[in-house]
Amino acid sequence: PRGTMSSFKKREKVFQKTHRERGQPSSRKKFGLLEKHKDYVLRAKSYHKKKAALKALHEKARNRNPDEFYFKMVNTKLTDGKHVSNQPEEEYTEEQLQLMKTQDLKYIQMKLASEEKKVERLHQKLHLTDEAGTQNSHLLFVDSDEESDVIEESTG
Repeated sequence: PRGTMSSFKKREKVFQKTHRERGQPSSRKKFGLLEKHKDYVLRAKSYHKKKAALKALHEKARNRNPDEFYFKMVNTKLTDGKHVSNQPEEEYTEEQLQLMKTQDLKYIQMKLASEEKKVERLHQKLHLTDEAGTQNSHLLFVDSDEESDVIEESTG
């Protein structure tokens, strides 16, 4: 009995008028956009999400190990809120650059050779596909020459 009543209520809800929020009165346009409920909900969710993230960071800072040490703590500094490394960029000599380029070239050549071998293997697997171009011939058995003439005319 209980389930049937709720289905009637749902059915009635379908035909109800949907209530919409009022628009911004023209006299209050100077105060900016009127915040609707859905806008408020979005803003509130965003606010609570940020608050929770800050709370988690505070908790993490509170529970940190004071003996914890990483070399990046010494080798970096904060400038404009961003971590910048104190270590200089590595400078390579011409010989080192040339060696790296030849190593890259040799790697590419090795990969090319392996891919060519793969292609060759695939071609060997597909050796029967060359014969696929030939037309299959059907043998038709007939009792007389007249039947054979009729069949030849129909096939072309």
